[in-house]
Amino acid sequence: MKTKAATAKIFNLGLIQFALKKLIERQDGLPGLGVFYGPSGFGKTTTTVVIANEVNAYYVQMKSAWTRKVLLEKILIEMGITPTGSLAVMLDQICGQLALSRRALIIDEFDYAAEKAGMVELVRDIYEGSQVPVLLVGEERLPQKLKKFERFHGRVLAWVAAQPVSFDDARALADIYAHGLDIDDEVLQELVRVAHGSVRRVSVNLTNIFDLANTNGWAHVGMAELSGVSVFTGEAPARRLS
Repeated sequence: MKTKAATAKIFNLGLIQFALKKLIERQDGLPGLGVFYGPSGFGKTTTTVVIANEVNAYYVQMKSAWTRKVLLEKILIEMGITPTGSLAVMLDQICGQLALSRRALIIDEFDYAAEKAGMVELVRDIYEGSQVPVLLVGEERLPQKLKKFERFHGRVLAWVAAQPVSFDDARALADIYAHGLDIDDEVLQELVRVAHGSVRRVSVNLTNIFDLANTNGWAHVGMAELSGVSVFTGEAPARRLS
């Protein structure tokens, strides 16, 4: 699965690479669970998908309505295995395939499971039964949600906090979302300032700037041109009635 942002070498991409490397190359006896967490919009899913492709990890993205059965079924489907049998049978199939393949498992949007004891314990069972790295991805409060599950929390080797978008990230993103357009550093600094840490907002604004530049025939964007762009800050637009 490839995305535009897959080639943008933002800082969080390096963070998640380091975290998975730490899990994969851990010494015998060390736990193999990792948690990558941060606010919405910080690029967690995009960077996680890129790294999943790089290391050939199994990747599933949870949904709010998923039960333990559905989670096991989705993991088996990702493995190319037809889900059949009881929860115990499917759990054994997953553990067996992970142990055989030695491929890491990444579960995104894990907040949906983090407040359900049965779901958290199920993922611990997957790890214990396979001993391969399992990386969980979720929002800012995911570590606090997991803290109450002592047997799970104690098996986490890497807690990795996603970092807010930086100027260097914005420059890398500009090469993807506004390729070929000359954008002043001051413009990128302003986009970072109004993004409040969000990689997504910078990407959206760069796309809007690129589209407007194409419409107006701009080869260069400075602060003067930016003044004519409706910059997305994440705030809900105010309704104007005449």
